[in-house]
Formats: sequence, C-alpha cells, structure tokens
Amino acid sequence: MSQPIRVTVNGVERSSDVEPRQLLVHYLRDTLNLTGTHVGCDTGQCGACTVLMDGEAVKSCIVLAAQADGAKITTVEGLAQNGEYHPIQKGFWEKHGLQCGFCTPGMLMTAHALLAKNPRPSESEIRHGISGNLCRCTGYNKIVEAIQYAADKLAADGKGA
Repeated sequence: MSQPIRVTVNGVERSSDVEPRQLLVHYLRDTLNLTGTHVGCDTGQCGACTVLMDGEAVKSCIVLAAQADGAKITTVEGLAQNGEYHPIQKGFWEKHGLQCGFCTPGMLMTAHALLAKNPRPSESEIRHGISGNLCRCTGYNKIVEAIQYAADKLAADGKGA
C-alpha cells in the first residue's frame, strides 16, 4: 500500500506515492532520476548516498522516503546554481579531491553541511566532519585541501555554504 509524500528537491516541489519501505536513495534515483546520489553499502557505512535533508547531512540509504515527507532535500545536482559550480565543487576540481568519483557526491554534500555549520574549520575538524564518508582512492589529503579551498573561497566571497 503506497502513501503520498511531498518533498522539495533541489528547490522543486515534488509529489509522489511511495511504498512504505522505499528508501530515500531509491526514490531520488529511480523515481526522480537524480542519479548523482550513489548507492554504496546500503547500510549507512560509506556515505556515498549522503544528501541534505532540511540542511542536515543524512545517508539516504537508511532513511525511508516516507520520512522525508515535507522536507527540503538537496542532492549533488542541486549544488551548482545558474550554471556556476558551487565553491565546494570548484575546490574538488582545483585541488584534485577525487579520483574514481564514486564517493564524491556524498563527500560534497557532507562538506556542504560541515561548512554551513563551521565556515572556517581546521584540518582536524574537516577530517572529523568527513569521517562518516569512505574514500578508497585518495587517502583524504586532497579532499581536505578541497574543503579548505572551498572554505577560503566562501569566506572571500562573503557567502556561506
């Protein structure tokens, strides 16, 4: 038995009927065709599926779509605005914060939530902030540099994440 939900995803209000056990990650990918949110472990361990729900980083593989009813969801597709990459995306580009790219959407969203709460994090605060996201390629140093770059860029532009 399906139930109706209404969510705002990347600024667009969406209404859908969802199965009670449908996960948010599958709703985003399969119903809304927002495939930037990756399915990794299905257990909340890797962070590849991280999205923002009402501004908080959540692992969408352990959130039911029905739990998102009424929420504002931001996926990696919602970071760029008016054809311009977000400073976090620019940081990953400029500082080579990715290799295979599988973890990147989740890292970007986690970094966004971190910088929204702490616009000038130290290296150790960044490392702690992304500790719930696994990367098997980079060794994290370039990811940390990318987030520091974004923090500097946002501060220089006088903008928050």
